[in-house]
Amino acid sequence: MAHPLEDPQSLPTELRPYLEELVRRTRTVCGPHLVSVFAVGSLALRDYRHGRSDVDVTVVVEPTLPGPALHDLAGALAHPHLPCPAAGLELVVYGTDFLSRPSAAAGYLLNLNTGPLLPNRADFDAARSPAFWYAIDRSVAHRTGLSLSGRPAREVIAAPEHRDLLAAIRASVREHSDGEGHLADNRVLNGCRSVVFCRTGRWMAKRGAAREVALAEEDFRPLVEAAVRSFERPRSSAVPLPAAAVRTFLTWVQERVDQTARESGA
Repeated sequence: MAHPLEDPQSLPTELRPYLEELVRRTRTVCGPHLVSVFAVGSLALRDYRHGRSDVDVTVVVEPTLPGPALHDLAGALAHPHLPCPAAGLELVVYGTDFLSRPSAAAGYLLNLNTGPLLPNRADFDAARSPAFWYAIDRSVAHRTGLSLSGRPAREVIAAPEHRDLLAAIRASVREHSDGEGHLADNRVLNGCRSVVFCRTGRWMAKRGAAREVALAEEDFRPLVEAAVRSFERPRSSAVPLPAAAVRTFLTWVQERVDQTARESGA
């Protein structure tokens, strides 16, 4: 029997059985070393799009978890052994010793990507990954993480220092400016989310952030609205956006992030 979720009504109906089974398998593998399981990303921000969004999950364990258990967990949760109904599962496992203090490092014990639209990848060496995505994700998780099992996110995840978070956002915008490996609509919407965070100190869902930027920035409104329309389609039928317009927009985003960093002394 699947382990019941703590707040199933907060989750899309398409994902509830999957997440129940994910929690059950995680509890089985980790046993008493398991501290918490959270939904993060679009699920926590209430902007999940079935057929487009990934399922983002953070698992927190005691540092006494035996090393082989991480490999067992990766195998137990890998698609199609556990069929993922979403575009993919992005699951990160951290130890409580790392999460208890602010950090700009990647710091994970396991980074698992799997699913019908994601290449299967289980990485156990945090030093091999760019750290900035993980710092941003931990900031989002600290503020909005949706508990599936165990202790609340704010009790176990220390948010990164503000200067480190702005540096991580700056690095994420640079990566999106390069464009490799990212859909154009996601590059634009992540840029919107970064700008809104710099202006308000709050993490918003991508489409909500896009609405705010479109209302405030008339010059970029057509591009942002086109990105939202594309984002609302399945990932396989995303609409191309003008490359020059995307680059111009992300240059503007970079300037907004740099300005915030200067004003805050970061």
